[in-house]
Amino acid sequence: MTTAFAFATATEILFGRGQADTAAARISALGKRLLLVRGQSEVRSRDLAQALTVAGCQIIPYAIAQEPELSMIERGVALAREHRVDAVLAIGGGAVIDAGKAIAGLVPGTRPILDHLEVVGRGLPLEHAPLPFVAMPTTAGTGAEVTRNAVIGVPEHRRKVSLRDPRMLPRLAIIDPALTDNCPRGITLASGLDAITQVIEPFVCTRANHLTDALCRDAIGRGLTAIRRLMQAEDPEARDEMAWVSLCGGFALANSGLGAVHGLAGPLGGLSKAPHGAICGALLPHVLRANRRAVTESRLLARLDQVALWINAAFGDHDQDMERAASRLETWSREAGLARLSELGVSRAAMETAAVSAAASSSMKANPAALSAGELHDIMLAAG
Repeated sequence: MTTAFAFATATEILFGRGQADTAAARISALGKRLLLVRGQSEVRSRDLAQALTVAGCQIIPYAIAQEPELSMIERGVALAREHRVDAVLAIGGGAVIDAGKAIAGLVPGTRPILDHLEVVGRGLPLEHAPLPFVAMPTTAGTGAEVTRNAVIGVPEHRRKVSLRDPRMLPRLAIIDPALTDNCPRGITLASGLDAITQVIEPFVCTRANHLTDALCRDAIGRGLTAIRRLMQAEDPEARDEMAWVSLCGGFALANSGLGAVHGLAGPLGGLSKAPHGAICGALLPHVLRANRRAVTESRLLARLDQVALWINAAFGDHDQDMERAASRLETWSREAGLARLSELGVSRAAMETAAVSAAASSSMKANPAALSAGELHDIMLAAG
């Protein structure tokens, strides 16, 4: 019998090479005054900005040079209100898309941002529907183009927390893998491992459903193969594969859940400012080991064993041994250039604090095993 489930995503999704070339007409139909949220460099957004200008749009650029913090969102909201923008477009990595999503959600409201933030604020729903929002990723990692939350750093609390509302799903998501071509190797590795984590965790979590299963089963092996190819050479077909895997991860995490990797990555990112994808990549093998040791339910054990099989198969073997799979993934990631947690600036004190915070996080609620703060601390030590 099929278990009941719900599935929500962006209003419209355009996927494939060349989609960015025709995006201006679709975006300009949403309004003529556009806040364009981008990364520090304008290289990947320049052509689109020019096409939108030709289409009669006024472009108000806003650069996000790092993972978004509260003050950056406040400045973006003020800029959007000052120019009375009709819509928000974000073209960049997951941090840029999260920033654009948050700004679009907050511009129509009147409350302080903290009223809407989880954990450190009141977690209130948005007062009004967000401005129309368009997401165009230039990395293959977070899947933020199809999720309903934005992760924001709050330095005074040393936390990264979510602004979340079902209406924050983008009006239009345009995923053109060509925008990820020639992405720097380090970013490709970290964001790619984040994408792979985000199809593994929803598959083994306690809230998995038939639709997210279908997406994750297809994506895990494809992602592992593609990221290995990209660490050897630039490869457009592998870029296409990783863009698809990232999209599947966004679908899956928004409609089932995550687990201990993301439960730990949230507080660790706030405490250290280490890049989110790199944290996830460093933690993944050790969380898989810990979950396989702790899980007792046969259904979840079978899923973890299947993940081990997919990992081992990517390295030319065909067994379900999780210890071997985790060791292979850890060794390969390190050889490809992924840093350990300590090399990312994560201190022992941060690990102790994160273990306590993560044990009560929303991501941990869907983890296949109930891991204690002590077990989570051990995971970080092993990854450190």
